[in-house]
Amino acid sequence: MNYEILGDIAQVARLRLDRGDEVWASRGSLVSYTSAIDWQLRIPGGVGGAMRRSLSGEGISLLRVTAMRSGQVVALGANAPGRIREWDLDADGPVVTTRGAFLAAWGESVDISVTVARRAGAAFFGGAGLFLQRISGRGTALVHGSGDFEDRRLAEGESIVVSTGNLAAFAESVDYSIQGVGGVRKFLFSGEGLFMTRLTGPGRVLLQTLKRSYGSSGSRSG
Repeated sequence: MNYEILGDIAQVARLRLDRGDEVWASRGSLVSYTSAIDWQLRIPGGVGGAMRRSLSGEGISLLRVTAMRSGQVVALGANAPGRIREWDLDADGPVVTTRGAFLAAWGESVDISVTVARRAGAAFFGGAGLFLQRISGRGTALVHGSGDFEDRRLAEGESIVVSTGNLAAFAESVDYSIQGVGGVRKFLFSGEGLFMTRLTGPGRVLLQTLKRSYGSSGSRSG
């Protein structure tokens, strides 16, 4: 499967599919498609995964896009200003995406599931929630970030502190925890809230320059 990412302010991914090619895509992401593209609503993991998906804020179902003939094209977008970045599941390992960051995935035995934040503090106070979406297997995932991306690769034991709402996606190997901003004045007047997210390597991290609110599920969930 070939694809290209187009645009500057609100990027779109244009995928070229051969007969039988299939793609998972987030709900509401279809921009356009050719006549021999078929798409259906599917629940990754079946009925057993429906409850966990609803708790993740990503919605119970995703789109399953299939090419009925070769040479078909589908364009996917996020309905929001921002950029799209490729995540190579073979090279970078499974990716954990925060709410609204997953756009599409395809490849051999690609699995889309919901994982639970490993630390209770991060789950309830880190901003991204208790349940996060996990994409694994052999293939490619596309991640959408609001604004631009800061693409970081953390070494073993290397840590960065991230403002709430700026975390788009991170490798499963990265430890995700929280820390307080320190002091009442910072909490009240900095605009950063009470806690910030600490990410510790090894692994890749995608940060978005515009904060995304995790208070609502957004237009692509449900």
